[in-house]
Amino acid sequence: MRVLPWPSAAAFGFGLLDALDLYETVRTRLAAGEQMHPTQHQTVTDALLDGRRTPLWKANGKELKPQFWPDQLTSWLSMPLATEGHVVGILFPQITAGAEPQLVDRGRGVKDDDFFTAVTEDRYPDVFGLLPSLGDHTVLRERLGGLAHQGVVMNHDATATVLVLKEAVARLDA
Repeated sequence: MRVLPWPSAAAFGFGLLDALDLYETVRTRLAAGEQMHPTQHQTVTDALLDGRRTPLWKANGKELKPQFWPDQLTSWLSMPLATEGHVVGILFPQITAGAEPQLVDRGRGVKDDDFFTAVTEDRYPDVFGLLPSLGDHTVLRERLGGLAHQGVVMNHDATATVLVLKEAVARLDA
């Protein structure tokens, strides 16, 4: 299945920025007056400016992460952007601190909760009224449901997690 990228904000946790050795790059650019995506919570900006790397959490358990404009992935983080891609399978990640990174077979399929709707999307208002309010994603769910699926448990050890992700991708691509 061919897919095109969606030009929206990208979120990276403090741990990932640190593991990729990009935390200081972001902090330096922000301290020099450059701006990050406006959906970034002020406490994240403050933590970056103060040099704090401890993850921040909302009361509902959602992690607050640095938010980047798509062009900042290239200009700040030196990550090239793809113009298209091909989906060969779907990874269902679970991040559990202290758990051993591993592949898991849980038989999880694509669900309605996996899709954005006007009700669930809180970062971008549906100014043109294009998002379905109730989430009728039947055709897409069926197409994605026909692809290979793989569950993966990851932790905050970047080296170990990369190894298990490579194994998962190899399994999906086989």
